[in-house]
Amino acid sequence: MDRIDATQIPEPGLVVLDLTAPDEATAHAVMEVLERLWATSGVTPIRREPGVPGVRARVHADIRRPGTPPASPGSPYGAGV
Repeated sequence: MDRIDATQIPEPGLVVLDLTAPDEATAHAVMEVLERLWATSGVTPIRREPGVPGVRARVHADIRRPGTPPASPGSPYGAGV
């Protein structure tokens, strides 16, 4: 992953999250949950590095602003997760 610089986190409440997961489905599930909690960059591209286990992704989030409404009870992640 590229280095994080000051322009990506210029003020309190802005974060950059580097995710590592065993597979793409898990990484996407985590990004979808984060998107419901906060305003995020959404589901971002997944990267694989040869010789390194798992997959990686980067999400930018503003934790001061809530995300989308909680998932419906029919969601695979349950209500409010």
